[in-house]
Amino acid sequence: MTETRPSLRAAGRRRIDATDLARVAVFAAIVAVLGLPGGFTILGSVPVTAQTLGVMLAGAILGPRLGALSMTVLLILVAVGLPLLAGGRGGIGVFLGPTGGYALGFIAGALVTGLIVHAGGRKPVLWRTFIGAVVGGVLAIYAVGIPVQSLVTRLPLGETALTSLVFLPGDFIKAVIATGIVMALLRGYPRAFRRDWAAESHADSVPERTSAR
Repeated sequence: MTETRPSLRAAGRRRIDATDLARVAVFAAIVAVLGLPGGFTILGSVPVTAQTLGVMLAGAILGPRLGALSMTVLLILVAVGLPLLAGGRGGIGVFLGPTGGYALGFIAGALVTGLIVHAGGRKPVLWRTFIGAVVGGVLAIYAVGIPVQSLVTRLPLGETALTSLVFLPGDFIKAVIATGIVMALLRGYPRAFRRDWAAESHADSVPERTSAR
Protein backbone atom coordinates (compact mmCIF):
# COMPACT_ATOMS: atom_id res chain seq x y z
CA MET A 1 0.00 0.00 0.00
CA THR A 2 2.76 2.44 0.86
CA GLU A 3 4.39 1.94 -2.52
CA THR A 4 1.28 3.10 -4.35
CA ARG A 5 0.74 6.38 -2.52
CA PRO A 6 3.43 8.44 -4.35
CA SER A 7 1.95 7.35 -7.65
CA LEU A 8 -1.51 8.32 -6.42
CA ARG A 9 -0.30 11.79 -5.53
CA ALA A 10 1.31 12.08 -8.94
CA ALA A 11 -2.00 11.10 -10.52
CA GLY A 12 -3.56 14.24 -9.08
CA ARG A 13 -1.10 16.30 -11.15
CA ARG A 14 -1.49 14.26 -14.34
CA ARG A 15 -2.35 15.67 -17.70
CA ILE A 16 -5.83 15.36 -19.12
CA ASP A 17 -6.24 11.92 -20.67
CA ALA A 18 -8.86 10.25 -22.86
CA THR A 19 -10.97 9.25 -19.86
CA ASP A 20 -11.03 12.85 -18.65
CA LEU A 21 -12.10 14.06 -22.09
CA ALA A 22 -14.89 11.48 -22.13
CA ARG A 23 -16.09 12.68 -18.72
CA VAL A 24 -15.98 16.28 -19.94
CA ALA A 25 -18.16 15.31 -22.91
CA VAL A 26 -20.58 13.40 -20.68
CA PHE A 27 -21.16 16.36 -18.38
CA ALA A 28 -21.56 18.75 -21.30
CA ALA A 29 -24.22 16.33 -22.57
CA ILE A 30 -25.87 16.12 -19.14
CA VAL A 31 -26.30 19.89 -18.99
CA ALA A 32 -27.68 19.88 -22.54
CA VAL A 33 -30.18 17.12 -21.65
CA LEU A 34 -31.30 19.03 -18.55
CA GLY A 35 -32.30 21.84 -20.88
CA LEU A 36 -34.53 19.67 -23.06
CA PRO A 37 -37.70 20.26 -20.99
CA GLY A 38 -37.22 23.97 -21.65
CA GLY A 39 -37.94 26.57 -19.02
CA PHE A 40 -40.49 29.06 -17.87
CA THR A 41 -40.12 32.76 -17.23
CA ILE A 42 -40.97 34.54 -13.99
CA LEU A 43 -41.09 38.34 -13.94
CA GLY A 44 -38.52 38.79 -16.65
CA SER A 45 -36.70 37.44 -19.68
CA VAL A 46 -34.51 34.79 -18.01
CA PRO A 47 -36.07 31.30 -17.97
CA VAL A 48 -35.99 28.94 -15.00
CA THR A 49 -34.25 25.73 -16.10
CA ALA A 50 -32.59 22.66 -14.61
CA GLN A 51 -29.29 23.29 -16.40
CA THR A 52 -27.62 24.97 -13.44
CA LEU A 53 -28.05 21.67 -11.57
CA GLY A 54 -25.75 20.14 -14.19
CA VAL A 55 -23.26 22.97 -13.70
CA MET A 56 -23.13 22.24 -9.97
CA LEU A 57 -22.61 18.53 -10.61
CA ALA A 58 -19.90 19.17 -13.21
CA GLY A 59 -17.85 21.25 -10.78
CA ALA A 60 -18.44 18.99 -7.79
CA ILE A 61 -17.65 15.71 -9.56
CA LEU A 62 -15.12 16.68 -12.24
CA GLY A 63 -13.36 19.33 -10.16
CA PRO A 64 -12.64 22.94 -11.12
CA ARG A 65 -10.48 22.39 -14.18
CA LEU A 66 -12.49 19.70 -15.95
CA GLY A 67 -15.79 21.13 -14.77
CA ALA A 68 -15.02 24.48 -16.35
CA LEU A 69 -13.75 22.71 -19.48
CA SER A 70 -17.01 20.75 -19.83
CA MET A 71 -19.01 23.98 -19.70
CA THR A 72 -16.65 25.60 -22.21
CA VAL A 73 -17.21 22.70 -24.60
CA LEU A 74 -20.96 23.06 -24.18
CA LEU A 75 -20.91 26.78 -24.92
CA ILE A 76 -18.67 26.35 -27.96
CA LEU A 77 -21.19 23.88 -29.37
CA VAL A 78 -23.97 26.36 -28.63
CA ALA A 79 -22.03 29.15 -30.35
CA VAL A 80 -21.66 27.13 -33.55
CA GLY A 81 -25.41 26.65 -33.67
CA LEU A 82 -26.34 23.51 -31.77
CA PRO A 83 -29.60 24.00 -29.82
CA LEU A 84 -28.27 22.85 -26.45
CA LEU A 85 -29.53 25.56 -24.12
CA ALA A 86 -32.94 25.45 -22.48
CA GLY A 87 -35.78 25.54 -24.96
CA GLY A 88 -33.57 24.45 -27.86
CA ARG A 89 -31.67 27.72 -28.13
CA GLY A 90 -28.36 27.91 -29.92
CA GLY A 91 -26.23 30.15 -32.08
CA ILE A 92 -24.00 33.11 -31.31
CA GLY A 93 -27.05 35.33 -30.88
CA VAL A 94 -27.82 33.60 -27.58
CA PHE A 95 -24.81 35.28 -26.00
CA LEU A 96 -25.97 38.71 -27.16
CA GLY A 97 -29.35 38.44 -25.46
CA PRO A 98 -30.39 38.95 -21.82
CA THR A 99 -29.62 35.34 -20.92
CA GLY A 100 -26.15 35.38 -22.48
CA GLY A 101 -24.37 36.29 -19.26
CA TYR A 102 -26.00 33.44 -17.38
CA ALA A 103 -24.84 30.98 -20.03
CA LEU A 104 -21.29 32.33 -19.88
CA GLY A 105 -21.56 32.10 -16.10
CA PHE A 106 -21.74 28.30 -16.42
CA ILE A 107 -17.96 28.25 -16.79
CA ALA A 108 -17.38 30.34 -13.67
CA GLY A 109 -20.04 28.36 -11.83
CA ALA A 110 -18.42 24.99 -12.46
CA LEU A 111 -14.97 26.39 -11.68
CA VAL A 112 -15.96 27.95 -8.35
CA THR A 113 -18.03 24.92 -7.32
CA GLY A 114 -15.08 22.61 -7.97
CA LEU A 115 -12.64 24.85 -6.11
CA ILE A 116 -14.82 24.85 -2.99
CA VAL A 117 -15.92 21.20 -3.04
CA HIS A 118 -12.37 19.93 -3.65
CA ALA A 119 -10.56 22.64 -1.66
CA GLY A 120 -6.99 21.56 -0.97
CA GLY A 121 -7.53 18.30 -2.83
CA ARG A 122 -9.71 17.06 0.02
CA LYS A 123 -12.57 14.61 -0.13
CA PRO A 124 -15.98 16.29 -0.54
CA VAL A 125 -18.06 16.60 2.61
CA LEU A 126 -21.72 17.53 2.96
CA TRP A 127 -21.36 21.13 4.11
CA ARG A 128 -18.60 22.05 1.66
CA THR A 129 -20.47 20.47 -1.24
CA PHE A 130 -23.61 22.47 -0.46
CA ILE A 131 -21.67 25.71 -0.04
CA GLY A 132 -19.83 25.03 -3.29
CA ALA A 133 -23.10 24.42 -5.13
CA VAL A 134 -24.59 27.65 -3.80
CA VAL A 135 -21.56 29.90 -4.24
CA GLY A 136 -20.55 28.43 -7.59
CA GLY A 137 -23.79 27.20 -9.10
CA VAL A 138 -25.83 30.21 -7.98
CA LEU A 139 -23.83 33.27 -6.94
CA ALA A 140 -21.02 32.95 -9.49
CA ILE A 141 -23.52 32.54 -12.32
CA TYR A 142 -25.53 35.50 -11.06
CA ALA A 143 -22.34 37.58 -10.83
CA VAL A 144 -21.87 37.18 -14.57
CA GLY A 145 -25.50 36.99 -15.65
CA ILE A 146 -27.04 39.95 -13.83
CA PRO A 147 -24.67 42.65 -15.18
CA VAL A 148 -25.08 41.35 -18.74
CA GLN A 149 -28.85 41.21 -18.37
CA SER A 150 -28.85 44.75 -17.01
CA LEU A 151 -26.75 45.95 -19.93
CA VAL A 152 -28.90 44.26 -22.57
CA THR A 153 -32.27 45.19 -21.09
CA ARG A 154 -31.06 48.67 -20.04
CA LEU A 155 -32.54 48.22 -16.60
CA PRO A 156 -30.62 49.51 -13.56
CA LEU A 157 -28.29 46.93 -12.07
CA GLY A 158 -30.01 47.08 -8.69
CA GLU A 159 -33.43 46.52 -10.21
CA THR A 160 -32.16 43.62 -12.28
CA ALA A 161 -30.58 42.01 -9.23
CA LEU A 162 -33.81 42.50 -7.26
CA THR A 163 -35.92 40.77 -9.90
CA SER A 164 -33.43 37.89 -9.94
CA LEU A 165 -34.21 37.09 -6.30
CA VAL A 166 -37.30 35.23 -7.49
CA PHE A 167 -35.00 32.48 -8.81
CA LEU A 168 -33.27 31.85 -5.47
CA PRO A 169 -35.72 29.31 -3.96
CA GLY A 170 -35.44 27.08 -7.02
CA ASP A 171 -31.68 27.47 -7.13
CA PHE A 172 -31.35 26.45 -3.48
CA ILE A 173 -33.46 23.36 -4.19
CA LYS A 174 -31.10 22.48 -7.05
CA ALA A 175 -28.13 22.94 -4.70
CA VAL A 176 -29.73 20.49 -2.23
CA ILE A 177 -30.35 17.97 -5.03
CA ALA A 178 -26.78 18.32 -6.31
CA THR A 179 -25.40 17.81 -2.81
CA GLY A 180 -27.48 14.67 -2.36
CA ILE A 181 -26.31 13.24 -5.68
CA VAL A 182 -22.65 13.96 -4.92
CA MET A 183 -22.88 12.40 -1.45
CA ALA A 184 -24.63 9.30 -2.84
CA LEU A 185 -22.00 8.93 -5.57
CA LEU A 186 -19.26 9.42 -2.99
CA ARG A 187 -20.56 6.47 -0.99
CA GLY A 188 -21.48 4.24 -3.90
CA TYR A 189 -18.75 4.90 -6.47
CA PRO A 190 -15.94 7.19 -5.27
CA ARG A 191 -13.80 6.35 -8.30
CA ALA A 192 -16.14 8.51 -10.37
CA PHE A 193 -14.29 11.52 -8.97
CA ARG A 194 -10.86 10.33 -10.21
CA ARG A 195 -9.01 11.99 -7.32
CA ASP A 196 -6.15 10.71 -5.15
CA TRP A 197 -8.43 10.07 -2.19
CA ALA A 198 -10.93 8.25 -4.44
CA ALA A 199 -8.31 5.76 -5.59
CA GLU A 200 -7.15 5.23 -2.02
CA SER A 201 -10.71 4.82 -0.75
CA HIS A 202 -11.37 2.19 -3.40
CA ALA A 203 -8.15 0.36 -2.57
CA ASP A 204 -8.96 0.39 1.13
CA SER A 205 -12.48 -0.90 0.51
CA VAL A 206 -11.31 -3.92 -1.49
CA PRO A 207 -10.74 -6.86 0.89
CA GLU A 208 -7.33 -8.43 0.73
CA ARG A 209 -7.27 -11.89 -0.76
CA THR A 210 -5.30 -14.46 1.14
CA SER A 211 -3.96 -17.46 -0.68
CA ALA A 212 -4.83 -20.92 0.60
CA ARG A 213 -2.07 -22.62 2.53
